[in-house]
Amino acid sequence: MPRKSAQTNEELVKETDVQSPNDQQNKDEIGNLSRMLAAVLNYLSDEDVEEIDIEYILEETEGLRDWWNLYRESSRKLIEEEIRESLSELSLDELQRIREQIKDK
Repeated sequence: MPRKSAQTNEELVKETDVQSPNDQQNKDEIGNLSRMLAAVLNYLSDEDVEEIDIEYILEETEGLRDWWNLYRESSRKLIEEEIRESLSELSLDELQRIREQIKDK
């Protein structure tokens, strides 16, 4: 039976040099997050800033507002899922009691 030829060092280097689009996308995202974090920390460490203005940070840090909105949306979905799971554990009577309490408020 013929043996499979061993890969040369050059072939191995070529294989490891090729990055999948996801790897490059992850590196780009990490770079963007690092840049935004650095901008926020620079602002926070500025001794001339007397009052922290979150709106200013979101406006002046490129991409931060978009990232924040995505983060809030994913967090909201996670909380909704946790609520759904919790509600499925309650009895019908307990759910009706909760509903009435909400209505009264």
